[in-house]
Amino acid sequence: MVRRDDLRQATREGREGNLVLFVVDASGSMAARQRMSAVKGAVLSLLLDAYQRRDKVGLVTFRGVGAEVALPPTSSVDAAAVRLESLPTGGRTPLAAGLLRAHEVLRVERMRDPARRPLVVVVTDGRATGGVEPVAQAGRAARLFAAEGHASVVVDCESGPVRLGLAGQLAGELGGTAVTLDDLRADSIAGLVHDVRESYGSGSVRRVA
Repeated sequence: MVRRDDLRQATREGREGNLVLFVVDASGSMAARQRMSAVKGAVLSLLLDAYQRRDKVGLVTFRGVGAEVALPPTSSVDAAAVRLESLPTGGRTPLAAGLLRAHEVLRVERMRDPARRPLVVVVTDGRATGGVEPVAQAGRAARLFAAEGHASVVVDCESGPVRLGLAGQLAGELGGTAVTLDDLRADSIAGLVHDVRESYGSGSVRRVA
């Protein structure tokens, strides 16, 4: 005879997973190879503990006349390594296209897994040179993110003696965190994401600049 006490139900334990989505300027406006190398290293580094953390990492790049999903959200290091092997750079800077493509990626992922928390990491100097009224379009796209309430970080890659501060303005429109890193390294980006991710998980994202 089977009694109620004999019945057992599997319970899934563990915290909610995150989705860390990099949105990277792959145009010719900055030291693109250095930037992409640092981001590739950061993505692979973050994926090393993705399985235990139940996290996913994805990558959107923008250059020329549009944006593409270079790495669909994944927790597979092998899949990421293959996708990141060769990424093109050069051309204009369609910042708005990159933000809108990232917004679409998050929309699809939210339907697949509503409990997964997004963190967007935009790697750019803040310049927008692609399309009609690129600066205005980028601002509208950024405010769309802010309205959704996504946690975000802008890694300011602006270099040279004259600084326009456009990446800081973008961070303000996104309602996120602004960080300046003159020397991009894989460990510095991965460490930054880790810190902000932990702060976001505790409900207190702070500005680092």
